Amino acid sequence: MSGPGGASGRLTAASLFGVLGVVYGDIGTSPLYALRAALSHFTEGGIERWEILGILSLIFWALMLTVTVKYVLFILRADNRGEGGIMALMALAQRTAQTERGRLTIAVLGITGAALFFGDGMITPAISVLSAVEGLKVIDPVFEGAVIPLTLIVLLALFLVQYRGTGSMGWVFGPVCALWFGTLAVLGLLETLRNPEVFLALNPWHAAVFCAHYHLAAFIAMGAVVLAVTGAEALYADMGHFGRRPIRVAWVFFVLPALALNYFGQGALLLREPEAIENPFYLLSPDWFRPFLVALATAATIIASQAMISGAYSIARQCVQLGFSPRLVVRHTSATEEGQIYMPQVNFALLIGVIILVLEFKDSDSLAAAYGLAVTGTFLCTSFLALLVFRRQFGWSRALVALVFAPLLLLDAAYFVSTALKIPEGGYVPVIIGAAAFTLMFTWWRGRTLLFARFRQDSLPLKSFLARLPQSRTTRVPGIAVFMTGQADYLPGALLHNLKHNKVLHERVLFVTVLGEDIPQVGPERRAEVTELAPGIHRVLLRYGFQESPNIPRELERLAAAGLIAYEAMQASYFLGRETIVAAAVPRMARWQQWLFTLLSRNSVPATEFFKIPSDRVVELGVRVAI
Repeated sequence: MSGPGGASGRLTAASLFGVLGVVYGDIGTSPLYALRAALSHFTEGGIERWEILGILSLIFWALMLTVTVKYVLFILRADNRGEGGIMALMALAQRTAQTERGRLTIAVLGITGAALFFGDGMITPAISVLSAVEGLKVIDPVFEGAVIPLTLIVLLALFLVQYRGTGSMGWVFGPVCALWFGTLAVLGLLETLRNPEVFLALNPWHAAVFCAHYHLAAFIAMGAVVLAVTGAEALYADMGHFGRRPIRVAWVFFVLPALALNYFGQGALLLREPEAIENPFYLLSPDWFRPFLVALATAATIIASQAMISGAYSIARQCVQLGFSPRLVVRHTSATEEGQIYMPQVNFALLIGVIILVLEFKDSDSLAAAYGLAVTGTFLCTSFLALLVFRRQFGWSRALVALVFAPLLLLDAAYFVSTALKIPEGGYVPVIIGAAAFTLMFTWWRGRTLLFARFRQDSLPLKSFLARLPQSRTTRVPGIAVFMTGQADYLPGALLHNLKHNKVLHERVLFVTVLGEDIPQVGPERRAEVTELAPGIHRVLLRYGFQESPNIPRELERLAAAGLIAYEAMQASYFLGRETIVAAAVPRMARWQQWLFTLLSRNSVPATEFFKIPSDRVVELGVRVAI
């Protein structure tokens, strides 16, 4: 288990504060816009009492079914050695796949969920910060012109400080979010005490009446109701940082009551003053408190945005390690925490996307239409993958799987259809972002699969080379040659080219293969596997989990210190092959995919940087590969 104290996690005050600051930042800012967005579709002619109770009931039961039942009760059980998240769940599901087609289907689901997560990662900072700063208009309409510039300043500052890491400000996140949830609860409680009738919405009958009255139009409301549960996937994605127990306790005893009270407080206000639909969240508070509330809301949305940005870094690194993305720059911002990383390419892409979204949509109500589709798509992918894991890995019976997951899948499907109706209004944004990310990841995965297949077809098996070596009269020269190869059982193309052009072989040769494991971290006892193939020739297999960054020289030095290989850093030369992709006589990829794969290959981070290899010790040899 890589989670603290195992997958369950230790229940301490520090872990609970950490959960509040990281896990629940996104869902905690939903009261800023969720209820207003849901009711705004039914304001023509005034909002009636039964409509307010119906929407409130839908929001409350969404929190209960999607978050409490689906994620807290069930999905958190599916940990990959303590880690969660869509890619960890995909890795778990792939272990149960019995056919190549099954593995492909599971991979497509995982890639789709990850692609939609990146869309969510762009929209969350934009809508969260924008909705918080819009509180200035409630204080005084004169501030309306300052909302967009101030939002852009806050977001720009947030992304520009990412390179410093979150460790220095992490200790602030928990107390600020605790204050935020406490404020939500108090504001909501004070208003509900003035109008306790609002608690009638606890009865799901009001939700059923609302849906029966509006029929198809109720899907429009559902598309906004789902905004109340955005961020639910963070419960699962961040399980490795805190463990499931602190996440569950914080939700049941603090976050859920605070959210429910605030939503019911907004509903009670609307029952009393329907015109408060302009901004029911900020109008809950007294005039004197609103400036402080705007500042607190802005701080909370920055924390929520930070959680999504950090999550995007984590998912991106997992995609690289699992072979779904080209190599990207990964910079560690902490000397002690492996998970604290900064990825400048991902950060820049998110920043550009967020700025475009703010300038294009201009207010949180418009952005709400774009928000839900990415979230509901991720919900669906998670439910399908979890179904496979619970059935095949946990051994649940078909009847039990159907009893638990059929209703959850139907609910997720209803959410997805409702948000799909908003595609013309803005839902096209996550579709475009998700489709672009999916195309990039699937093209890379497909291209690498074909590339390795071509290598195996054209290369010489390692056993054949070693069998011929004693009779070959190849000249051995002093030094250490390290050949990086992705195929441990085949001769690297760089070695064949070196023999062809230089006609020598070093006295000590290391064939190093880096293997990505479908677990978060690999223990030191499984990190390296060394095999002596011939005198002076060793094969080294290095295994890394999807949350780790390879460092080849460091691992080789450790093996040398243990006496397993002969390695001296100053005598070693690293031989790498640089592939040039060309079209085969019968291409296995479409021309546009081949072009995209070539583009991604050229812009991939060099192996020297990714594997931490000293650039002055590297010899690159070009190889033409037809696919």
